[in-house]
Amino acid sequence: MTTTAHRSPTARPGAVLPYRILADLEAARLSPQDVLDTVARTLDEDLSWGPDVTTGAIFDESRRGRARVVSRAEGCLAGVPVAAAALHLLAWRNGNEATTSVLLHDGSRVIPGDAVLVVEAPLRDLLTAERTMLNLLGQLSGVATATAAWADALEGSATRVRDTRKTVPGLRVLQKYAVRCGGGVNHRMGLGDAALIKDNHIAAAGSVAAALEAVRAHAPGVSCEVEADTLDQVREAVAAGARLVLLDNMAPDVMTRAVAICRPAGVATEASGGLALPDAPAVGATGVDYVAVGALTHSAPVLDLGLDMD
Repeated sequence: MTTTAHRSPTARPGAVLPYRILADLEAARLSPQDVLDTVARTLDEDLSWGPDVTTGAIFDESRRGRARVVSRAEGCLAGVPVAAAALHLLAWRNGNEATTSVLLHDGSRVIPGDAVLVVEAPLRDLLTAERTMLNLLGQLSGVATATAAWADALEGSATRVRDTRKTVPGLRVLQKYAVRCGGGVNHRMGLGDAALIKDNHIAAAGSVAAALEAVRAHAPGVSCEVEADTLDQVREAVAAGARLVLLDNMAPDVMTRAVAICRPAGVATEASGGLALPDAPAVGATGVDYVAVGALTHSAPVLDLGLDMD
């Protein structure tokens, strides 16, 4: 199937986004330019087969409309300014103006019926941008909601939930932001900002110590985590000077013993390996510092939100 490419001119955040949306993105430690680039690709995907034939047929260019983004379910928000940016960008492309008013900010808990965002724009722009806005907001809020469920389940322990690199291609920065909105913490962003020595690295290097020594020699300023499947590997990692040990697929009683090995040496621990939400209390009780949950980003259901016209 062939498509007709729809591409916008290069958009500068200051020319497209109102100050309050720019401020929200910057406060979230998101690059407004990167957000606009992501939004542009998402809009382009929807418009690659041509302009919106439905709205173009029904509404003339001058007719404006007002609507609210409303939650249909219980959850935690992430991506409200990203959704607003989608409408602002499309209106800017078409030489029009849009207004957005954020009612509930990222990190807020919502229940069905809660209004999140009020938007006003030409109806052609508003309804063309609708799906892009809701796709991004629903996906990111789904990640935040899943993270919040883990954070709630771990409450009372010192264990923090954090993400992995198992993210939707092209959405890693936004998904990891959504994890923060839900009360989680981020693991490494990519392959270069931290090292993780896994079983295949250890097998190829010959030992935990050899792999760790090689990483330190190659990238002395980079933090390094070592995966351990057994208590013997935990001891080897601690003896080799690891500062963080990943406890892979260990039962809670074994995790507890691993923490007892690591903590006196000042070594942090992270539980990983197919963990589900019902496991959270038992994992938190072991004393591990972190629990890694890939499902936060690769399997979180989207939060159901809709656009209701006033």
